[in-house]
Amino acid sequence: MSEPSKEDELSGTEQPFVQHLMELRDRVLYSLYGVLICVALLMFWPGPDGLIDFIAIPIKEHMPPGAKLIAVGVFSPFFVPLKVLMMVAVLMALPWLMYQVWAFVAPGLYSHEKKFALPLILFGSLLAYVGIGFVQFFVLGNMFKFIQHFTPASVAATPDIASYVEAILSLYIAFAAAFQVPIVVMLLVRLGLVEIEKLKAFRGYFVVLSFVIAAIITPPDVISQLALAIPMCLLYEIGILGAGWFSKASRAPEAEGETGAAADKPTDGN
Repeated sequence: MSEPSKEDELSGTEQPFVQHLMELRDRVLYSLYGVLICVALLMFWPGPDGLIDFIAIPIKEHMPPGAKLIAVGVFSPFFVPLKVLMMVAVLMALPWLMYQVWAFVAPGLYSHEKKFALPLILFGSLLAYVGIGFVQFFVLGNMFKFIQHFTPASVAATPDIASYVEAILSLYIAFAAAFQVPIVVMLLVRLGLVEIEKLKAFRGYFVVLSFVIAAIITPPDVISQLALAIPMCLLYEIGILGAGWFSKASRAPEAEGETGAAADKPTDGN
């Protein structure tokens, strides 16, 4: 495709704006198609019932023998499995959704920036899945075990399925977002908004900030708060380690050439 001439670029902003809207429409539709395909696959297997049974494993292990989650709302037996199905479909399609975002902004990126955009998308998706898996297989079980110690013997711990799904959904989102710390750190350094030395000096403040964030967005129990704050601190260190490499590896070839030429240039003293 030939590059637009200067006359075309200066002819007005209507055509580029319309093209951007059409491109945005296409990307939104592609994203929707991807989610719908995931919904169809999940309806086939394991189905809404299978998904509910899976996400209920952590709490059922700490409920009285034979107890089940209850549905207080009239429409909860229908809407809650549908909500879980849509939630899992979006998570399943996350790499595809992030790719559509990248494809929309890719025309405005340089070639060396495009080279590292897709790896960042895959790395970010992987971190999100790790965060969600961490919630499902570690945080929830230990959190409910901790809570059960404070449940009076005269109280039957049979939570409502709607409130349970809402609680774990908020934890999924919180941990998936918190596990993006390395991506954020590397991009901040790459964009020149902060230096690595300043990030190292901010390390102590970030530890405090992590615990404050964990206290705000997690339930009021020690287990979930520690489970979020400690990984955030570790991921912050990983981001600092990867920021230097990513900043150099994603640098434009022209910038590297200028840096090398400046280093080879003899000084007046020589």
